[in-house]
Amino acid sequence: MTQQPQQQRELTPEERTRVEGMKRNWEQKRLVNERLQQIGKRIGVYSGKGGVGKTTIAVNLAVMLAQEGARVGLFDCDIDCPNVTRVMRISDGPTSDDGTVMIPPSRFGVRVMSMAMFQENEEEATIWRGPMIMKTIQQFVMQVDWGELDYLLVDLPPGTGDAQLSLCQTVPLDGGVIVTTPQEASLGVVRKGIEMFRKVNVPILGIVENMSYFTAPGGERVEIFGHGGGRDEAARQGVPFLGEMPLFTEIRKGGDDGVPVVVSQSGSPPAGVFDQIAEQLQEQLAGSPD
Repeated sequence: MTQQPQQQRELTPEERTRVEGMKRNWEQKRLVNERLQQIGKRIGVYSGKGGVGKTTIAVNLAVMLAQEGARVGLFDCDIDCPNVTRVMRISDGPTSDDGTVMIPPSRFGVRVMSMAMFQENEEEATIWRGPMIMKTIQQFVMQVDWGELDYLLVDLPPGTGDAQLSLCQTVPLDGGVIVTTPQEASLGVVRKGIEMFRKVNVPILGIVENMSYFTAPGGERVEIFGHGGGRDEAARQGVPFLGEMPLFTEIRKGGDDGVPVVVSQSGSPPAGVFDQIAEQLQEQLAGSPD
């Protein structure tokens, strides 16, 4: 007997909606990957908690890499508190030739995009849930023409919640730089952040210990937040320790003035530390697959 082909049933309205949603998601992912083809390496700069100097580290590393001849972009994805534009004193937003594709402004040789460019009031609180964050980041990636870049540094929001996971899934990272201060209050959250990166298969490029110590005018070394916690945690986790950044007045002043210390005082001790960190990152990423 000849077996009759089974007739396919029609999808219900709910099933059709679900299928259309899946198609849209796949198309968005395709467009995101297409945009990211022009970018060499994508580096996430992350901290487990706020207030440890993550954005300052991200900005100075981006500018240092640009000063060394690399083509660099900086993507401010700290949705809750985007302040890259303040630290770099960027007042211009992106431009567009066709009203759709955005061309990011550039400062100190770094192309920059930030949520702050679209806020009417910089003190306005941004309260979004995961799906909205993912949609906005996807739109940013799809509609921003970064041009060809050697490195895109992504300033991630602190913490280990929905926003951080959404970002790591939307913008595939080649590695993450963890910024911490020496004390246990910061290191405890760093451990959770490292575990989050490992769950989404993002390699840890290393840990930076910020605010490592302070040298008083008389030459006395004061370890305000303790010292060595970042190095010890890197050893415990089996990841590189990228360096310790002491408390320097020049760094704070650079952030307030909108001129990173690697520009305003390129021969200073803090600029030297940023140079060492940038060199280690370049060496690591040079040996990683594209």
